[in-house]
Amino acid sequence: MRVNKYISESGLCSRREADKLIENKRVTINGVVAEIGSIIKDIDIVRVDGIIIKSKPRDIYLAFNKPPGIVSTTDQTIQGNMIDYINYPERIFHIGRLDKASEGLILLTNNGDIVNKILREENNHEKEYLVTVNKKITSVFINKMSSGVEILNTTTKPCKINQLSERVFSIILTQGLNRQIRRMCSACNYRVMKLKRVRIMNIKLGKLAIGTWRYLTNEELTELMNHLN
Repeated sequence: MRVNKYISESGLCSRREADKLIENKRVTINGVVAEIGSIIKDIDIVRVDGIIIKSKPRDIYLAFNKPPGIVSTTDQTIQGNMIDYINYPERIFHIGRLDKASEGLILLTNNGDIVNKILREENNHEKEYLVTVNKKITSVFINKMSSGVEILNTTTKPCKINQLSERVFSIILTQGLNRQIRRMCSACNYRVMKLKRVRIMNIKLGKLAIGTWRYLTNEELTELMNHLN
């Protein structure tokens, strides 16, 4: 990383202002006066006017297509945990969960503030799933699922359901009860055969291959942050 970018990311000043500091010989790298374009490594010590400058850790946002069998946990003592599977070089944690048997989109980050904002139920953030069940879907099933089902001593919120084929439907939830879709289907005498999350708010799974991850785009992050404000 160039030293001007490092200084800028510390929050001290802009990159252009950092260049002026360097030109005025106010910046050192390991005690040696820095030059415009100097490259620094993680082990290097950067000082401005003799004061050590530390770059702020960058925020990380990943979209991961979780395979069935991988556990949504940061507990690395649990076999098949998500953190070991992804093997990302920095500390990250998941936003919400998908049960072990389910697959699809899950977000990971190192930003604890955004985790709380997304998980707050009162924000009514949408999550969309594709669900395959064990028998033919009926209009009675669709109506019951969409209007609310008694599970876990409560009634689920009304939700959007669209039948896609004889045994497949999409469902959009704005709440996150434990194993909610599986419990809802069971209460209607159906069994879930496959459950895949395809969207969280504006973030879509798209063509992301199962078991792989990608960084969120700047456009996705901008829209996401707008939703959360």
